[in-house]
Amino acid sequence: MFTKGVTPSETPYDGSEFRILILHTRWNLPVVEALVTGARETLLSEFNVKMENISIKDVPGSYELPFAAQEFIKYSDPKFNAVICIGVLIKGSTMHFEYIAEATAHGIMRVGLDTRTPCVFGVLTCLTDEQALERAGLGESPSKHNHGIDWARCAVELAVRGQQGWPS
Repeated sequence: MFTKGVTPSETPYDGSEFRILILHTRWNLPVVEALVTGARETLLSEFNVKMENISIKDVPGSYELPFAAQEFIKYSDPKFNAVICIGVLIKGSTMHFEYIAEATAHGIMRVGLDTRTPCVFGVLTCLTDEQALERAGLGESPSKHNHGIDWARCAVELAVRGQQGWPS
């Protein structure tokens, strides 16, 4: 058996000077809100990110996350050190799920690469409502875990590494 989620780094990261954007969808909002809360609370309590340095913005759905992330990165002053893109996609009976999931994943990755700003893929791609609830820490399963915690850890670690310079 193993612990779900990102294993915290052995290096304690200080995020007190970072500006982090949490960009989330309004689709499947009860699950999304729990994930946003997990990310925000982790940034505050584990990494000392100041509340005034956490911006929380929303878009209608997951497909809109890459464009909005790119625009917020481009026009923010001062710049964000990392962006956490949060959404929840739940498979239905058509191919729509696959198209949106793939486009969103590629889009978020591209924004990070093009802007050189860490963009964390915080989009759950679940087959059932129960899976989504479990991954937001809301389900009935004893193995439930809020993935927003992991996404915050990823954002701060990547921001620190970006600030220190990546090893050659």
